Amino acid sequence: MNRRRYLQSIVASSVVATAGCLKSLSSSDDESNRTRADGVTLEPPELDLSKASHPSYGEEFPAVEFPNPFTGETISTEQFEGERVKLMTFFYTSCPDGSCPALLLRLRRAQEVAAEEGYGNDVAFLAMTFDPERDTKDELRAYADQQGVDLNAGNWHFLRPNRYEEAKASITEQFGLPLEKQDVDEYDNLEYMFPHYNYIFLVNEQGLIERVYPDGATVDPSQVVDDFETVVTA
Repeated sequence: MNRRRYLQSIVASSVVATAGCLKSLSSSDDESNRTRADGVTLEPPELDLSKASHPSYGEEFPAVEFPNPFTGETISTEQFEGERVKLMTFFYTSCPDGSCPALLLRLRRAQEVAAEEGYGNDVAFLAMTFDPERDTKDELRAYADQQGVDLNAGNWHFLRPNRYEEAKASITEQFGLPLEKQDVDEYDNLEYMFPHYNYIFLVNEQGLIERVYPDGATVDPSQVVDDFETVVTA
């Protein structure tokens, strides 16, 4: 199915938010792919997401690039091809329901294991904010400290678009995950929030997707780490 057509049908059906985060845009077909995709290490996932709006198992990861506010350099997903395995997610520091900290916890746990096992230079952790208005450099640094992220390891990169519109275009069009800023009534300390998708992408050195975790905030961290290690050490 054409990904853009599938995305339009999802938007038209008005997928609703639950506890601040949307249900995953997954295929309703639970049957696994029968053949391992070329160029990947992991076996096909139990849930076949090949008809979802987002890129999935065995497909090329979208090429995106945004500034790293701490180094001033532009970080591209393509720059790691041939060199590093990647874990990527999307978040915002004002997330009111704990989902975004849960996503970063899983990346951070993988970062810790990479340091323990000595392959920290073979991996990259990409956390892209879609709320650059509030997620300033100082706010991201405080958030990194709060979440236990090791910014000195050289393998963690916060990606911060210059404007919300850039983030929305990238996440919606390139990743197939519709993003909309919404006014808030139930939280006194927030002017707006983002019902969003709790996705984590595991991408191998060749730039192919090894695994998509559509429920990244609740998936067992050990599962993410085990899959991650399998791909890194293949």
